[in-house]
Amino acid sequence: MDRLFAMQVFTRIVDSGSFTQAAKEMNISRASATSILKQLEQKLGVRLLHRTTRKVNPTADGRFYYQRCRNILEQVSETEEILSQVAATPRGPLRVDLPNTFSRLEVIPRLPGFCEAYPDIELILSASDRVINLVEESVDCAIRIGSLTDTPSVISRSLTPLPQVTCASPHYLDRFGTPQILSELEGHHCVEYRSTSSGDIEPLEFLLDGQRHEQPLPASISVSNGDSYVAACEAGMGIIQIPEYHIRRQLNAGSLIEILPQLRPPALSLSVLYSNHSHMKPALRVFIDWMVVHFGQ
Repeated sequence: MDRLFAMQVFTRIVDSGSFTQAAKEMNISRASATSILKQLEQKLGVRLLHRTTRKVNPTADGRFYYQRCRNILEQVSETEEILSQVAATPRGPLRVDLPNTFSRLEVIPRLPGFCEAYPDIELILSASDRVINLVEESVDCAIRIGSLTDTPSVISRSLTPLPQVTCASPHYLDRFGTPQILSELEGHHCVEYRSTSSGDIEPLEFLLDGQRHEQPLPASISVSNGDSYVAACEAGMGIIQIPEYHIRRQLNAGSLIEILPQLRPPALSLSVLYSNHSHMKPALRVFIDWMVVHFGQ
């Protein structure tokens, strides 16, 4: 016999004054309610109810037991509610992997507000530009820039694409001139960026009448790190294309200058990824919601 359930049946019978009504409220048959009450009385060794054809009333022992049952059931209900609230409260460690520069320039400066709103979450950030396996590396979610490979075990949520710019240093432009149209790129050089995930060279691309147009240029240097990419450009080694956030400071300071602004490169996709094998704990849910607020469509 489930003692707690029997207490619930007994208190319902007393409250409603009827086996039939109590059984209906508990979604059991009247026969089951009668059987449970009989087993409870046998277990306690006392008679709990006076039964008449019109009304069911508790005995003296029944009234004493009824009050104790109500106290116990209220404590159980209160305890379950507290535990439910604890389970729904964002807390505990949250492991997030982010692109290095995006983390430094865009995410971390905004994090004090998140940490103030959710003081019980312990953020564990890793910053890298490599592709990781969320499950194998025990990472709750990852922020990724660029196209994604199809992975059945990973759920992705798209954020606002990142605008890109084409730029060069003032020294470089003084030397080679500032192109106004694509054909004037002839005779220019670029800094090549090699993808850390695929090893491929990322070509210079421009949006021309809504279509992607690749523009190959010779290069004297190839890099696979965003900061080195920018440093090579600032040193006057060639033209680069890069997300605007990455060089916002340099553009404002004038150490880099945007060229061909009317033919900006295609924007880069920004996504938050998490495993579909894991339960979305409250800390992960609120972090994704926070990302959507700051970087959402």
